[in-house]
Amino acid sequence: MNTPPSPYGAEHTDGSSIRLGALVPLTRPGWVEAGRHLLAGLDLAVREVNDAGGIDGRPLELVVRDTAADPERAAAAVDELAHLGVAAVVGEYHSVVARAAAARADALGVPFLCSSAVLDALTEEPTEWVARLAPAQSYGWRIYADFLLHAGRRRIAVATQPSVYWASGTRVLRDHLAPRGGTVLELDATLTPEALCDALVDHGATALLLLVGHPEPAVPIVRAVRGDRRLAEILIGAPAGQPEFAEWAAALGEDGAGIPFLRYLPERLGPLGERVGKELRERLGEAPSFVAFEGWDTVAVLAAVLRSHGTDRAAIAESWPRVAVEGTRRTIQFSRTPGISVWQWAWTPIQVVDRDPAEPDRFRILHAG
Repeated sequence: MNTPPSPYGAEHTDGSSIRLGALVPLTRPGWVEAGRHLLAGLDLAVREVNDAGGIDGRPLELVVRDTAADPERAAAAVDELAHLGVAAVVGEYHSVVARAAAARADALGVPFLCSSAVLDALTEEPTEWVARLAPAQSYGWRIYADFLLHAGRRRIAVATQPSVYWASGTRVLRDHLAPRGGTVLELDATLTPEALCDALVDHGATALLLLVGHPEPAVPIVRAVRGDRRLAEILIGAPAGQPEFAEWAAALGEDGAGIPFLRYLPERLGPLGERVGKELRERLGEAPSFVAFEGWDTVAVLAAVLRSHGTDRAAIAESWPRVAVEGTRRTIQFSRTPGISVWQWAWTPIQVVDRDPAEPDRFRILHAG
């Protein structure tokens, strides 16, 4: 691994600290802005634990490795972090990358608390070593499909790229919509934006969902659809959350508003969430995304586990079903959920939101799960 040591404090070499390995996309083609928010949440929580005396007097230490959205790089990072003696591995945003990390953590016997990735099949077989905070894709995307139905959108087109994650999302949408009179048409995102617009018109689509990367090809697709008078009534959606981040608004301006996406926050944060949100805003220089809250909650869970069960890796993994930790968005507990191979928090609050066309920096809640 060529990733430099964490810039978030010197790495201890005398054994005094308790190390947590952190997997974060910090360079492209990873979603860098999501990685920045995730790391801000992780780092804030670590600093708060240490300011309060650490874990039985020992400081927590984040050992950060950049995955750059590369599954092989993530698997190699888990190997390296295991060799460095981390008590557990945390983080990751990209589902396909998290799946590679989870497989390696399971093989090595290293606890992995996944912060943000939603792919249902995070591991091929059930494992005791992996737990997850983010909701499974099949759960969150069904809520998004319900939103589409409530909005009267039943002829759905998806612009999609080859990926296990996008294919899984398409399947969730189709399986949920079909019995309710909805249809899903797949359009190859390699089509020119103009050809894609023609296909939407020919199909009579009432919604286009962007199951594609950001900024390419999402941004040019949005611009083309917004500029096509034939598609003035179509709903553009992005269930994976591309419009959550300021980079989206900066790239698209008004064209990026009114595009609903999934966000894992309650309608109102409690006192803890409000306090953490304020701290995160100061660190980030902008409103924190739900991904930043996921980062903070991840460390809060592991800090509680380390205080109760120590740093032995097997003891940490055995503790997942006994976790009950106040998080920023609700009490966090893990359980075995049908169809999910890892210990799952079921479920974080889920909203469908968009950027208000009248005020693109403000989010509107359109639907709640």
